[in-house]
Amino acid sequence: MNNKQLTHVLERAEALCRERGVRLTDQRKAVLRLLCLSDTPVSAYELLDLMRGIVKNPSPPTVYRALDFLLEQGLAHKLESLHAYVGCMHPDHPHASQFMICDDCGEVAEVEDPSVAKSLKAAGKAIGFRTKRPVVELLGTCAQCSAKHDQ
Repeated sequence: MNNKQLTHVLERAEALCRERGVRLTDQRKAVLRLLCLSDTPVSAYELLDLMRGIVKNPSPPTVYRALDFLLEQGLAHKLESLHAYVGCMHPDHPHASQFMICDDCGEVAEVEDPSVAKSLKAAGKAIGFRTKRPVVELLGTCAQCSAKHDQ
């Protein structure tokens, strides 16, 4: 994410929190910034290490509380298969995300395809299943890594 995108995401996150009557504290904002700046998903303990340079004596519960807040507000996503987190690229509207995760380099691309979400919702409804967090994770190889393998 470039600086312009980061600034937009952080400004939008602050505005959304104000509108919702919740506080995007400095610590929560620092965690969101670290998630957005990372090229790959970040685990809670990696965040803890990164926070050591920003916050005095960060603790695991502090990082987990910040992550829980960001998830609740739709400002971050948890990738269950990796036990890691990414910042949301478009936090201004609720959405069902699909993530393309490269097994080789760890890069993650967030995709928002409403037809995928609609299809999964219909399939779940057909069997009486209620989705809490409609997140799809696809593991594979990104274009860049695929090109390296083809050489």
